[in-house]
Amino acid sequence: MTASLRSILASLPARALHWARLAAALALMALLTACMSLDPPGPPPKSVAVPTPRPTIADRSEVERRRLIEAYDGEMGPSSTTRYLDAILARLTAASDTPSATYRLGVLNSPVVNAFALPSGEIFVTRGLLALANDESEIAAVMAHEMAHITAHHAAQRAELERTALLFKRVATQVLADSGNPDDAQSRMQLTIARFSRDQEFEADKIGIRVTARAGYDPYAASRFLTSLGRWSALSASLAGLGDGGKVDMMATHPSTPDRIAQAVVEARQFGAPGVGETGRDAYFSAIDGLAFGDDPAQGLVRGREFIHAKLGFAFTAPDGFILENQSAALIGVAEGGAEALRLDSVADTAQSPEASLETGWIDGVETKSIEPLKLGDLTAATATARGDVWSFRLAAVRLGGRLYRLVYAAHNLTPNVDEKFQTSILSFHRLDAEEIAGTAGDHVRIVEAQPGETAESVAARMAVPSRPLDEFLALNGLDRSGVLTAGQRYKIVAQ
Repeated sequence: MTASLRSILASLPARALHWARLAAALALMALLTACMSLDPPGPPPKSVAVPTPRPTIADRSEVERRRLIEAYDGEMGPSSTTRYLDAILARLTAASDTPSATYRLGVLNSPVVNAFALPSGEIFVTRGLLALANDESEIAAVMAHEMAHITAHHAAQRAELERTALLFKRVATQVLADSGNPDDAQSRMQLTIARFSRDQEFEADKIGIRVTARAGYDPYAASRFLTSLGRWSALSASLAGLGDGGKVDMMATHPSTPDRIAQAVVEARQFGAPGVGETGRDAYFSAIDGLAFGDDPAQGLVRGREFIHAKLGFAFTAPDGFILENQSAALIGVAEGGAEALRLDSVADTAQSPEASLETGWIDGVETKSIEPLKLGDLTAATATARGDVWSFRLAAVRLGGRLYRLVYAAHNLTPNVDEKFQTSILSFHRLDAEEIAGTAGDHVRIVEAQPGETAESVAARMAVPSRPLDEFLALNGLDRSGVLTAGQRYKIVAQ
């Protein structure tokens, strides 16, 4: 998604938009910046006798923990899967350089593929990451990588670097009255931090592979998982019309996936040739069989271009060509390579009419025009247009069940044809009936055994995915197009 589109969407209602969903590799750094980039202490105010104490590591970790859980749709409760993962974590801890350390593992209820570590010793993985891993050694490699971030004190080092960079910038601009371009100084600071963060990732990979091997796992598991991660990211970007998912951003906080894979293989070779160590494929597949996959039905389901929210009792269909992404704060859609977008969120309903809501101006600096009342079955609604310098909008407000739903469609060029498809989408918004609600079961990871003569194409045909089921099956199972299924071996599919 283009930076300009990110900016305009960020200015829409309910600005707590979690771009981590569309940039998973940057999510942790964005959150760490928000909670751990503490300003260097300045002179205490004259009216305050005792300065406010700097937050402790425990304080910062608790803030970060709450942010993570909120941004990633909550933490899943104890289960046979989490108990299985706890046993892997204990095995890794015993093999680490700090066997007396205490770690805690949490599973986040998010389809995004990501993992996090907090200085307090808490490690989080998403259920999306669990679905992508293909054996016990791969998930062990992920855990060991996150443990390495903790033991190497990477969060504290990054926070200190950011404080130093901020202090340097203040001295340059305020004390020395530097007349240089502040944007150049900001870019240099970001690049320094990005390089530092990439170095941390390489260091965590190296430490994690060593711990994984010591614990008796396959040291090549890290490179296999990173390969799957790169393929999954590229597939996700392609499905969303975002182009090359593997393109390197010089400001990115993580090294490019190919670089990490190459380095991980070099590290693994120190422990022997491929084939050493335990993989634990069957045990892992048994542990994740039935794991929820994709959107949580309680938070709304994306079915191709249709969004269905049984709990709130509504559904609507996005315009042709849109890829939808359900987030905790809003539903986001993108089309035409980022030239068109949509957002759906809601606010607590008041006595204000949908027309009056539109009149308040949802987008900063953009005037709303042509407000018209609208009836969507038995629902009261209104629609309007708005035009800015670069983007034009079709807006709609719908009242349902004590909430006001806000639909925002954006386009670089709101031609009559584009506006017509936006309005058709608005007209599809409706209250769910009992039959529709009954059909909103979520998808799950299902483990199936390949039968003699079965091919990747025939097994992928059972996948409950809206498009490119073969590509998704291959990516989920770490297979390439030349791979042949082995009769009797188990594979992952997505089904209800």
